Amino acid sequence: MKKIVAALAALAVSAGVLIAPAQAQDKKYTIALIPGLTTDGFYITMRKGAQAAADALGVNLVFQGAPEFNPVTQVPVLDAVIAKKPDAILIAPTDKVQLVEPLRKANDAGIPVITVDTFIGTGTYQTGAGDADFPLAYIASDNVLGGEIAARALATAIGDKGKVYVSNVKPGISTTDQREEGFKKEMAKHPGITVLETQFNDDDANKAASQLQAVFARNPDLVGVFGANLFSALGAANGVKQAGQTGTVKVVAFDAPTSIVDNINTGLVDVAIAQHPAEIGYFGVVSAYAHLTGHSIPVSIGTGFTIMDKSNIADPNISKYLYSE
Repeated sequence: MKKIVAALAALAVSAGVLIAPAQAQDKKYTIALIPGLTTDGFYITMRKGAQAAADALGVNLVFQGAPEFNPVTQVPVLDAVIAKKPDAILIAPTDKVQLVEPLRKANDAGIPVITVDTFIGTGTYQTGAGDADFPLAYIASDNVLGGEIAARALATAIGDKGKVYVSNVKPGISTTDQREEGFKKEMAKHPGITVLETQFNDDDANKAASQLQAVFARNPDLVGVFGANLFSALGAANGVKQAGQTGTVKVVAFDAPTSIVDNINTGLVDVAIAQHPAEIGYFGVVSAYAHLTGHSIPVSIGTGFTIMDKSNIADPNISKYLYSE
């Protein structure tokens, strides 16, 4: 009981709301966590945070997903999970439009839905407006803010002048769309910096590397690139290396697996923006449990960021935010 109260109190403090302690429950709840993909360090770390909350609350956590970030592969996984009738579903939707109707099936079956990391529709839920406002909550990093932080870090690295661009995955992914939005919003405040056309790489690092070289060929005065996700960043960084511009063209990466340490120390990547996926998973399970035990929950919970570079990557207070492998 003390663990339950502590977990709910942690949610209350983080979200700025008061949640009353839960009464002891006879039922053992099952909560399913469907990640964007199963093999990525970000989602592995999210699972660990979710499991920590599940253990504290006496919840059965089911982790089931597809090996790639794609609605074509995620929807069958979702359908299989719905068929097992868990008490709640936490999911990182792989497309903000294509996952609306598949998730509505869960909602119509009486299974509460909470989106984590990514969202459907606009990500603003429980308003009574639109076709995608039925999830109970959205728990994630503030990705617009994350893009703004990345832009400020890149602006500092390039002396606040020159040409830069965004290496992104593809339109329609809520998180990377928002990171690009935040990046461009912040860069509009830096008149000495020109933001070139975004390059979409379909989450293919080799394509991102080729695109970097093509952009550099057209713009030999290119000085920076922001990778809106890890594959985009590392692909672009390898393109910088192949073009012989390491150290001249600065690279800011979003996300921070343990491999980013070597990337930063060798100068392949200049700055990494680490999310806190363990917190997302933890608060996802706590929120689902709070709802299942009759408590109100916030419709939106934001988690933070940590900026990593060569000057601080060895600091244990920074490196603890590296993702699990």
